[in-house]
Amino acid sequence: MRRDEYVGPIALRAMQSLATRVFPEAGWRHSGDLAWAAACADSAPDTRPTAVWSTGDMTEAWGWLESPGELTIQVDPAHPDLADEVLIWAQQATDPAQVSVTIAAHEPHLAAALTAHGFEEDIDGPFFVCLGRPLNDLPPLLTPPDGYQIRPQRDETDIIERAAVHRAVWNSPQITAERHAAMREVWPYRSEFDLTAISPEGKAVAYCQGWYDEVSGVGLFEPVGTAAEYRQLGLSRATGIAVLHAFAAAGGKLATVCPRGDAGYPIPKLVYESLGFKAYSRTRTYTKELRRPR
Repeated sequence: MRRDEYVGPIALRAMQSLATRVFPEAGWRHSGDLAWAAACADSAPDTRPTAVWSTGDMTEAWGWLESPGELTIQVDPAHPDLADEVLIWAQQATDPAQVSVTIAAHEPHLAAALTAHGFEEDIDGPFFVCLGRPLNDLPPLLTPPDGYQIRPQRDETDIIERAAVHRAVWNSPQITAERHAAMREVWPYRSEFDLTAISPEGKAVAYCQGWYDEVSGVGLFEPVGTAAEYRQLGLSRATGIAVLHAFAAAGGKLATVCPRGDAGYPIPKLVYESLGFKAYSRTRTYTKELRRPR
């Protein structure tokens, strides 16, 4: 077993290889979600250390400080003792007063390690629910309203428009056209799973970005959005169903998505449930106050 450490560009493919191998049975971060997070992180690269534990070419565990106070962790359940090593590394690699870790409820080996290291669960805060549905017996494709079309991005203008609608929906100024274009080069991105609803005027107004991991046969929705003035037209539903069909056509077995599960932001969960998604887990967040020498 060896540990490799990185500062700046993360060891994304090594991390994704473990996610592919154990998702969704262990963990809630799909390989596409990791690609999206890496492409869109807005913190300075030198504040995002990463460590990977591996045997030969096989990744067994990793820790990623997505921000100085936020640790993402994944450990193969076959090697639960590595959770201790990841937590020790992370607490030494960062300097905020508090560190938070979000895991899936079906990762008891991580919950046990976090508790043993003095982390406490935040039982009152927001959380994500893990939803999944098999890619058979899909609802039929929907015809968008007159004059609208649903399609992948075809050229530079489409990429600019796609980034613009994301910024409008999520107020995310860091998602520039250049960053979106760079994200399209990251595995497992494929344009046929990133569908945009185009208005009669030729403007991108809604989208459903799908990530399909051909190794595991699991597709993920991340992110999804509709510009405020174009809601209630069924565009999100139509694009989502189209992405489900694209996953199935590629040979996929399962689709997953992780919307908020708490009462603070309930609508997306209800929309996905109406498409046949059902909850199989949820996230739990643990925090720890770190005592630093004066």
